[in-house]
Order: sequence, then structure tokens, then C-alpha cells
Amino acid sequence: MNRLEPNILLAVSTGVALILLIVTASTFGEPGNVLKYVLSAAICTILFVALNGWMARLMKRPTPQPMINPTSPDTAVWAGLFPLLVMAAAIAPVFASGHDYGLLVIIASVLFGATLDSAVRANRR
Repeated sequence: MNRLEPNILLAVSTGVALILLIVTASTFGEPGNVLKYVLSAAICTILFVALNGWMARLMKRPTPQPMINPTSPDTAVWAGLFPLLVMAAAIAPVFASGHDYGLLVIIASVLFGATLDSAVRANRR
């Protein structure tokens, strides 16, 4: 393999941003929510990846495709917003500390699930 798959790099960068979000939410958020953040992120990501294709078939939508398509370079720019959004969410607990950031972790884990599903689909191709 002489070239790294861009969808895998997208999933890795979004995953690192999600880990940073969990760390900052655990550090600066309400105390005692570390386990809740980790479990909700893991469960939401796994369920999204497992059920995305099934829901697409159930709703009669087209089969989901990888986010970054080599024939269309614009897709890389738009897909790059996913880690940027999760990274911006990771900054929020630093400036507004003392709140529960469970919903923010769930939203970020769904974004990570979308990039992970894209990497899996690109790898199958």
C-alpha cells in the first residue's frame, strides 16, 4: 500500500477529536460523568455503524457511499468539516465549565460513526 486511504484518515482524526471532547468534558464538566461520556460515545458510535446500512435499506434510500471520493476532490474539503466540528465541540467545555456535556458527546459520536462507516465502506471498495 503506497497511499493511505483518506476516509481512514478522516475517521482517525475525528476519533482523536472525540477523545479530546471526552477528556475536556470530563475535566471541565460536571464531576462524575466520565463513565457516562465514554459509554455513550462507544454505544452511539457502534450502533450508528451497525444500523446505518440497515436503516438505508429500510427507508429505501440509496446505499451510503464513502465520504471522500477520489474522483471528486471537493468531497475532501466538505468531509474535513467533521473533525473541525468535533474539535470545536471539544473547546466548549473549557470556556463554559460545570455543565453536563452528554448531548455534545452523543452528537460528536454520531459524527465519528459517520466517518467510521465511510472508512469501512471505502475499505470494502
